[in-house]
Amino acid sequence: MLDAETIMLATEDVLRRHGPAKATVVDVARSLGVSHAAVYRHFPSKAALREAVTRRWLHRAYDDLAAIAADTATGPAERLRAWVFALFRAKRDAAARDPEIFATYRVLAAEHSVVAGEHVEALLGQLESIVGTAATARAVFAATAAFHHPAHAQEWSQADRETVLADLCTLLVEGLPAR
Repeated sequence: MLDAETIMLATEDVLRRHGPAKATVVDVARSLGVSHAAVYRHFPSKAALREAVTRRWLHRAYDDLAAIAADTATGPAERLRAWVFALFRAKRDAAARDPEIFATYRVLAAEHSVVAGEHVEALLGQLESIVGTAATARAVFAATAAFHHPAHAQEWSQADRETVLADLCTLLVEGLPAR
C-alpha cells in the first residue's frame, strides 16, 4: 500500500540520484511503479513533497541539539559551546554524508520556505533556552552563521574551522552576562 512514508523514502532516493533541480514527481512515481497522480494524492505538489522530505531529514539530522539545549545540569556557557559545535558538526556532516538532500535544504533555505523557517525558529528556541533571551539567541545565531548557514557549506571543510569556531565561542561566552 502506498503511503506518505513510502513516497518520502522514494523521493530521498530520487533526490540522491538526480539532485533537487532535476528530480520530479514523475521520477518518484516511476520508482514506486505508480502513477504521478497516486503521489499527488498524498502530496499536493512537488514543493510539498520536497518540503516534507526536507522536514523529516532535518529532524533526523538535528535532534541531538535539543538534548544539549535542555541539559540544565550543564551551565549555560558549556551548553552554548556544546550546542554551537554540535550544530556546526551536524551541518558539516550532513552536507558531506548526504549532499543531494542537503542541496534540497539549501534550495529551500534560499527560497525562505516554511520548512527552513521552522528549522531556524526551532534552533533559535533552543538557543534562547541556553542564553536566556530571544535577542541574545538571535545575536548568537547571526554571529555563528558562517558555521551553520548552508550558504557557507563550502567553507566547512577548511582545516581551521573548528579552531575559529572555538575562538568565536570564547568571545561569545565571555561577552554574555552571568545568569
